[in-house]
Amino acid sequence: MGSLASAKANVLIVGSGGVGTMAAYALEKSGKASVTAVLRSNFAAVHDAGFQINSLDHGEIRNWRPSQIRNSVPNVAQEKDLQPYDYVVVTTKNIADVSPTVAEIIAPAVTPGHTAITLLQNGLNIEKPIIAAFPQNPVVSGISFIGATEGPLGTIKHDDHDTLVVGPFTNPNIPAGVSEAAAKQFVNAYSCAGVDCVLEPDVRFWRWRKLLYNSSYNTVATILRMDTSRMRVSEHVIDNLIRPVMHEIRATAKAAAGVDLPEELIERMITIDTFEAFFKPSMLQDMEKGNYIEFENIAGEPLREAERAGVPTPTLKVIYELLKGLQWQTKEAKGLIRMPLKSDPSLKYGTKHPRVVT
Repeated sequence: MGSLASAKANVLIVGSGGVGTMAAYALEKSGKASVTAVLRSNFAAVHDAGFQINSLDHGEIRNWRPSQIRNSVPNVAQEKDLQPYDYVVVTTKNIADVSPTVAEIIAPAVTPGHTAITLLQNGLNIEKPIIAAFPQNPVVSGISFIGATEGPLGTIKHDDHDTLVVGPFTNPNIPAGVSEAAAKQFVNAYSCAGVDCVLEPDVRFWRWRKLLYNSSYNTVATILRMDTSRMRVSEHVIDNLIRPVMHEIRATAKAAAGVDLPEELIERMITIDTFEAFFKPSMLQDMEKGNYIEFENIAGEPLREAERAGVPTPTLKVIYELLKGLQWQTKEAKGLIRMPLKSDPSLKYGTKHPRVVT
């Protein structure tokens, strides 16, 4: 594995929206990394004029680009002049139920036994398919608490301080020290940009902690098309949806993972968003844009962990099924699902049953 401790590390960032761009900027600013950013919809805008960044931590930044930009993931095996990436940092949304998967997307850029894969993504069990695909590579967890969004293409608004909690995921195929070193070196570099990046070995606690918010506010906001301030004013949304889900997540964390989330954390999470911001969580923003939503690792995985541990989660179950229905609608809109025009016996509920006369 490469090192961020000596010469500049070769870093690839996959996903350059708000979070990914600020991560790229921090790593470049640290002086410890040379960053290649993979851009998609914003590639032309950034290629022509760079990023325009209004940052709470770094100030006004105009026409900025990382060391390199690409419009697709580089293939290190096929590009002769390309050095192996020491880190592949993933900041894309994790859409587990739609191909290509994260593992498939990053595969061309990963050198077995060398590249450390850092997942700056939400949700539970996100590391499992990555470790399965790349068993000899360290996988690092990144829990981001930044507020950063992309408005017009290439324009980033960073309005909440960059706080990043990093730690090693457990990969049973390699020595624990390898994963720990990868996490530590990443923190050392990121911190040099003057932002708050901390090493926390207990990855599970921080992932479950963030799920208190994401499995409740992020999901319910998407279903109701409602910002968090309006939920709080309504009161019943908090009392009958948000708080029950948080209690279900807390119980599941304890039973399934041995993670003890303090009960008072629930009340803190309920009012964590600045009221005047009328904040729309990221999943709601994606739904409004017609994008796929990352609901499987935020609602589905906690639900499955609860079922295995025997923890009742009735509210989360309903929320998960509603999100699954919303994703189905998006899949149809994008052409992944085609509605049959006529009933078909192969459809479970496609054939009208004979009328029952009582």
